[in-house]
Amino acid sequence: MRPHCTGIPRPSRTDAPRLCAPPEVAVVVDVMRAFTVAAWAFRRGAEKIVFAATRAEALALKHRRPDWLTVQDGPPMPGFDLVNSPALLRDLDLGGRTLVQRTTSGTAGALAMADARLLLCASFVVAEATPAVLRRARPAEVTFVVTGDDGRAAEDLACAQYIAARAACGATPPGPYLDRARRSAGAERLADAVRRGLRGVHADDAELCLAADAFPFAMAAAREDGHLVLRPTRNPLPR
Repeated sequence: MRPHCTGIPRPSRTDAPRLCAPPEVAVVVDVMRAFTVAAWAFRRGAEKIVFAATRAEALALKHRRPDWLTVQDGPPMPGFDLVNSPALLRDLDLGGRTLVQRTTSGTAGALAMADARLLLCASFVVAEATPAVLRRARPAEVTFVVTGDDGRAAEDLACAQYIAARAACGATPPGPYLDRARRSAGAERLADAVRRGLRGVHADDAELCLAADAFPFAMAAAREDGHLVLRPTRNPLPR
């Protein structure tokens, strides 16, 4: 398979631009923190995650389904149940719950790739299972989407390259890729937010985001009932 990296520029409002033609296989990467949070939600028992394009859409879904839990990046906001922090999620019991997740970068990138035949969402914590899915699918080309920092996030690029290397040749040590992510601007912003005591972040967030291969599942997204829905899976099949 031939890896190809692209970026999702930061949208005006929340609508990420789409490629002219959908890729066969897309891996959308958001290490800090959307798809680390998503993986932790599944680890804590969540059944599925519905991606919302806007805050208004997330709140409308919550209004229709009060039992669903809404997740938004930034500080706690009225109408949202959870913040986009893996450390603040890791002790919750989410057994059987549906989450609605809206973030500026990760979920926007996934929505932009919604028409891919196989759409995976990834971060370091699922970087072992994700390449296993790619090897099974055997696509001619994989489009890796770097979502953070207007498509230039060093931590997302490092994760994408780690997954691509593992998909191509199996055993690949994560250390050099994690070192790049640890020195990234995204990691520094998290550390600065913790130093400043900002709400919506936790001192353990960065290290949880850099826990390579922590979970044995990949995360595949597909359209369900008009929404893009993410589920944990070990063996997703291309549509």
